[in-house]
Amino acid sequence: MSTPANLLEVRGLSVHYPGRAPWFWQTAAPKKAVDGISFVIPKGKTVGLVGESGSGKTTTGRAIVKLAPLTAGNIIYQGVDIGQISNTAFHPWRKNIQMIFQDPYNSLNPRADILTILSEPLEIHFPQMSRNDRRDRCAELLRSVQLPAEHLNRHPHEFSGGQRQRIGIARALAVQPELIICDEPVSALDVSVQAEVVNLLQDLQEQLGLTYLFIAHDLAVVEHVSDQILVMSKGRIVEQGTPAEILGNPREAYTKTLLAAVPRF
Repeated sequence: MSTPANLLEVRGLSVHYPGRAPWFWQTAAPKKAVDGISFVIPKGKTVGLVGESGSGKTTTGRAIVKLAPLTAGNIIYQGVDIGQISNTAFHPWRKNIQMIFQDPYNSLNPRADILTILSEPLEIHFPQMSRNDRRDRCAELLRSVQLPAEHLNRHPHEFSGGQRQRIGIARALAVQPELIICDEPVSALDVSVQAEVVNLLQDLQEQLGLTYLFIAHDLAVVEHVSDQILVMSKGRIVEQGTPAEILGNPREAYTKTLLAAVPRF
């Protein structure tokens, strides 16, 4: 059982996909995207999950919100093993765990205006809300991510990448979640905009008491936002600790390689 201090507990999580055999008579070994990892996310804190592309970090985040199927393991949220329940049974929990996606353009419906994009989760999870209440809530959400409420009638292509990611953040906030999976939320943005979005996420965490799993490949960004860092390679967590421990005294060669890639000025 997860303790009150830990909002989420992951135990022995594995996500395997069918392998591809070179010949039809051979049996292919499964591709182990995530291979038996365990960690906890304390309530109100940020856990950074860092690794190179293909390390399994995004699959981990998607498994938590049931966008990737579990092969084995448990995902304990508020004492309930949400990893083992059906998508239908998970529906009431979905509003508690939301996700911010990496690509701020492809994650938004280009045909829909911002009001429609932000209203959709409200219609699903709060069907009792009136149309006017939904519009007021959407205007409030835009203001919370430092965008004018007048932008509700615009479409995604009318915004910059940083503004689109702010809209993605607003959509994640719409249903008042406790835990947000931030899947490389700034990697597609310019460096100057990255800092603005990271600072916004931290401000929102302080204001709303949010808990984050912050997925990234950049140790410098993860160091700035995280209370605890998990280093992932080839589907496994190879090292974990505080930012000071990971960056000040890394034990694993893989961590040292990631650290060497951090720009120094």
